[in-house]
Amino acid sequence: MGMTTAYRDYIASVTTGGAVTAFNNANSYLGVGDSTTAFAAAQTDLQAATNKLRKAMEATYPTLATNVITFRSLFGTADANFAWAEWGVFNAATAGTMMSRKVDALGTKTSAQSWQLTATITINAG
Repeated sequence: MGMTTAYRDYIASVTTGGAVTAFNNANSYLGVGDSTTAFAAAQTDLQAATNKLRKAMEATYPTLATNVITFRSLFGTADANFAWAEWGVFNAATAGTMMSRKVDALGTKTSAQSWQLTATITINAG
């Protein structure tokens, strides 16, 4: 899963005391879409033209354990009923900063299903 240049800039801003929107429970979202466009660091959103949706975090997420951040959202029966081919982590319901994006064929969700998406991001030094 690639880190976006927008998130790189976000980290630099935080480091130098800049004002940013935290990736906390109130602001974090997992988004899914149906685009298979390859990841590029310059991307700022999912690449799907219309079939894409961001969902807020479940209670108590994201979590942090040492250097591992876990995000979790629930997509109910009325949400994101299309082929899930990409997903990303965001700090806003629209616009905001996309931390990362992954092209990943997760299957096709239907209105008969609720899907829980969990994303784990490990931050490593060196």
